[in-house]
Amino acid sequence: MTLRSIRPVALTGALVGALVGTLSFTTAAFAQLSSNVQFKPGNYGTMVNGTIRGDEYIDYKLRAKAGQEMFVSLNVDGTNGNGTIYFNILPPGSKDVAIYNGSMDGRTTTIELPKSGEYRIRVYLMGNDRDTDKTVGYNIDLSIQ
Repeated sequence: MTLRSIRPVALTGALVGALVGTLSFTTAAFAQLSSNVQFKPGNYGTMVNGTIRGDEYIDYKLRAKAGQEMFVSLNVDGTNGNGTIYFNILPPGSKDVAIYNGSMDGRTTTIELPKSGEYRIRVYLMGNDRDTDKTVGYNIDLSIQ
């Protein structure tokens, strides 16, 4: 009888271990970073630099008013892949729906902002760079007027 009470506990422990391992992997696959962007007093723009790898994405958050124009230009600054990096602009309140999609419209834009609030510039990789876990360095020239 001692063996019967030990085996279910061992099986349960193994099952819990497998589930924890699966949950840890799932969480890592959807990792997201974010950073607040603020302009120095008297400035209406800034440069942002960073690196991104594989299926990561990073949101640069900043506040703006309806009717202002946002300028964003993304440039590759070193990569061990093809430099397949893009950005989207997400309006206030949006989870994933963009008002600008860089993979379709290019790496530079000036866009009039439709409403006031917190905008997110989401930087991400696509294609082979994403699928093979490559790293891409980048610079973003960003301004709001």
